[in-house]
Amino acid sequence: MQTLVGMAKKNLRSSSMIIALVFIMLLFQILTEGILLKPLNVTNLILQNSYILVLAIGMVLVIITGHIDLSVGSIAAFVGAIAGILIVTYHVSTPLAIIISLLIGAVIGAWQGFWIAYVKIPAFIVTLAGMLLFRGLTMVVLQGQSIAPFPKSFQGMSSGFLPDIFGGGEIHLLTIVIGVILSVILIFTELKNRRTQMKYQFDVSPTSVFVAKLAALVAILLVFSYVLATYNGIPNILIILAVLILVYTFVMRKTIVGRHIYAIGGNEKAALLSGVKTKRVTFWVFVNMGVLSALSGLIFAARLNAATPKAGNLFELDAIAACFIGGASAYGGIGTVPGAIIGGLVMGVMNNGMSLIGLGIDWQQAIKGLVLLAAVAFDIYNKNKAV
Repeated sequence: MQTLVGMAKKNLRSSSMIIALVFIMLLFQILTEGILLKPLNVTNLILQNSYILVLAIGMVLVIITGHIDLSVGSIAAFVGAIAGILIVTYHVSTPLAIIISLLIGAVIGAWQGFWIAYVKIPAFIVTLAGMLLFRGLTMVVLQGQSIAPFPKSFQGMSSGFLPDIFGGGEIHLLTIVIGVILSVILIFTELKNRRTQMKYQFDVSPTSVFVAKLAALVAILLVFSYVLATYNGIPNILIILAVLILVYTFVMRKTIVGRHIYAIGGNEKAALLSGVKTKRVTFWVFVNMGVLSALSGLIFAARLNAATPKAGNLFELDAIAACFIGGASAYGGIGTVPGAIIGGLVMGVMNNGMSLIGLGIDWQQAIKGLVLLAAVAFDIYNKNKAV
């Protein structure tokens, strides 16, 4: 019992956000009379929030290092505008235009990272300047007008679906097969991790709790696969998101780079004295943020099927809110990629649910603000309690 209580306290923040997400989903499922979790709406939830989730993955790294980035929405709009000019106006091939756009994002990230890491200008100021600069450049390159339409090859990145090689008819059989394979991989991974923890005599949950947790995760995965399979199957953007989540989670948990990012956020001076190249790591964190901002801009442009001057408006606030709601600390040094995704889903489900029940945009903004304030207050409460 003491082990269970200790583990519950240790994982309180991440567990509470998962519980909150489930509660919010059940609440809106009831209030919308079952519309929220219908296959069409579940797919729409993924498509509508994909670009924010991509930004949240990069933003959580920035916040862990103790910085903030206010320019990501403007960078997304600017890169989307460049992609529109390349593809629609100059008929550049889609793959080449995507590569050029991501490189532009990297250059923008390097520009901002240089001022922050090497010149030591606060990230708030640098990225605020970037927000104004690239929003203005977006208006300049588009001349205040939208560019459309994009070719199907480009739109497919955001609105396309994985083809069913089994020809399943009403049920997308490939999605079911992928769901089963992922369930087997999940079971194998969890068992392997538990065995490793027991080998090194770490505290582990009782067998009954472990089995119940694993069974719940597998059930959720299989049900989610079935829901997608009854519509059009797995969206292309979900594959992109899954790859990003896996790669960045691995980097942050298993690599030296990830350890250095956490070390800088925990105590930059101590990290520097320990041999961490703090300037270089901070620089590359902002380069990475620039690339992911560019990718988010491409995804949004593909979904909208147009490059518009107003694209990316308030994206930065949604991404920051997702990170804080998902467990990132306002003090730096704390946060996870899965937590940021959960925070993004909480915001996404709330937006979708409130729209479905007809709640006005004014009340939606007010409620989102209260949720963000509560999440940061909870973080500060936990930190003060630990001290």
